[in-house]
This record gives sequence, C-alpha cells and structure tokens, in this order.
Amino acid sequence: MYLPPHDPHVDDPMRFKPLFRIHLMERKSATVECMYGHKGPHNGHIQIVKKDEFSTKCNQTDHHRMSGGRQEEFRTWLREEWGRTLEDIFHEHMQELILMKFIYTSQYDNCLTYRRIYLPPSSPEDLIKPGLFKGTYGSHGLEIVMLSFHGKKAKGTKITGDPNIPAGQQTVEIDLAHPVQLPDVENLRDFSELSRIVLEVQEQIRREQQGQEQQQEEEEDHSQPAAKPLGGEDAEEEETTAGAEGTCQDKATGSQPFVLPMGVISRNEDYPRSCRICFYGTGLIAGHGFTSPERTPGVFVLFDDDRFGFIWLELKSFSLYSRIKVSFQNAEAPSREAFEEMLKNIQSLAT
Repeated sequence: MYLPPHDPHVDDPMRFKPLFRIHLMERKSATVECMYGHKGPHNGHIQIVKKDEFSTKCNQTDHHRMSGGRQEEFRTWLREEWGRTLEDIFHEHMQELILMKFIYTSQYDNCLTYRRIYLPPSSPEDLIKPGLFKGTYGSHGLEIVMLSFHGKKAKGTKITGDPNIPAGQQTVEIDLAHPVQLPDVENLRDFSELSRIVLEVQEQIRREQQGQEQQQEEEEDHSQPAAKPLGGEDAEEEETTAGAEGTCQDKATGSQPFVLPMGVISRNEDYPRSCRICFYGTGLIAGHGFTSPERTPGVFVLFDDDRFGFIWLELKSFSLYSRIKVSFQNAEAPSREAFEEMLKNIQSLAT
C-alpha cells in the first residue's frame, strides 16, 4: 500500500507498507501471508475474482489485535497515519474525522478487493503531464487525486476518499477554455475581489451554455437552416476561443506573483508565491456520507509542471497538490477508451 506523506507535507515522498506476500513453492503450489498488523506475517488467502480484480482475506485476524485493545491500536495507527498524537490535534472536528477514518479502515482487517486502475494517457496539447498527485484536504489530511485531460476540460478524480467525498468521485473539474486573470498581488489579498472575478466568469459560462442551447433548439426547429455568412457571430466566437487558448499557452510559459487572499484557509503555508496561469473550475463538496453533493465555483492555479492548487470559494479553503514521482509498472491504459471506461467504473462503484 502506498500511503501519502504526513499532512500537510505534500512534497515529501510517498510511504510504502506491505499488505500481503506470496511464496511460490515447488510443484506450482504457493502460500499466502498477510502482512497487516504488528505481529509479523501470518496465514492469508488470495482469490482472483475476475480479470483485473482480486481479493485478499486474512485467516488469522487475531494477529492484528494489540494487548492494549482498541485504544492502543488507535494510538499506533494515529502515529503511523498522521505522525502525531490525538493530544496534538486541538480541532474537535478534525478529531472526529480522524476517529471516523480509523473505525472505517480498521473494520476490514485486510479483507479487501483490489481493482486495476490505469494512469491517464497524455498528449502534447496537455497543460502539464497528467498523473497522480498528493493534495491537502483540510481536516481530512492528504489524499491522492488523478489529474487527466479531456479536450477543453481537465478532471481531478479522487483515488483515495474521505467521509464526505468517496474515492472515484470527481473532486475538481477545470474549464481550460476559461482562463482567470488574477488581479495584482495587493488586490488579490482581497477575497471579495477574487470572488467577483470568478463569479463573472461563471456567469459568462452560463450565458454561453444558454446561447448554445438556444442555437440547438433553432436548428431542430428548422430542418434546413440558412447558412450563416462567413465572418458572422459563430466565426467571431471561434476566433475569441482560439484567441483565449493562444493566450493560455503563452501565459503557461510565464509567471506572475501569487498570494492567497486574506481569510482563505490553507493547511500548507509553504505554497509557491508565483504561478503560471489560472482557470475557472468547480469543486465537489458534500456532507458526511456523500449527502447533498454539489459543484461549487473555484480557481485552478498552475504553479509549475509538478504542482497546482485549487481555491474553493464557498469553503474559503485552498488545496495544494504535488505530483507523485513513483514509477508504476504496467499502469498505462491500452487505449483512451479503456481509460475513460475505467473512470466511469470507479465513479459508479463510489456512487
């Protein structure tokens, strides 16, 4: 199991923890050992469910128990998972979320189902190389997100989840056709100024979508619509979009000063103080148990080839993401269609 570094150190390397191992013996027989817990390897079982899916089961779960009971198990898990004790965490809401996560993860006792995931395919047009990133999620700690590009959209899909948003859900969506021009640093410190700029872009997107829907309705009403003259509204619109994309590419190679607005909470104060380009985006928020999910406006901030951020306007919160630089073998998707299908599958499993 690959574990993220301790919160909020997103630039630290991933941690590695063995969960099971297989001993291949003579005459093609094999033994399986569960590595979970602190009492050493013990008897386990692996079953191939179907293609790209298998399950593990521990046959001696008593090896996972500690002499001090659940309290000692919780304290040990807290040191390993968070690198601190509960006394170090003063925020009651955070204590509650951490306890929920411990109860949720420890109940499985290494009886788990594994499904293959593919790394996202890349193309020369991508803003940066797609892949896996560690991200800060407030009191939830660090989580793993997969960044992938889909034409004029980019998607951040949760590979690990939390009590609010489960793994498989699309945590952020970035609209690459709508860059956000940040004000100068002094005005950027004013949250209301950033909010005004972002909501203006949101309104612009709403009007564009409304115009496209009306155009579709008109085309459906007329079986043979009159051809529009060259250089009409459509040509202007395409020109504007192309111009915006050209501007995006130009700015992506430069840099501008960046600072978080006053009042925006960040787990990691060591974020970059300059960025390449920003885009309008939406972030998924929900109550415990993925109740009342909704997409809310925000700003995607590209810092460099390996780091980006997202400002959640409604939460007044900032997430910092750093690339996972682990080489995963045989993780490439056989085709873009296979990757898209995998994304749909993991989202349906989460839902």
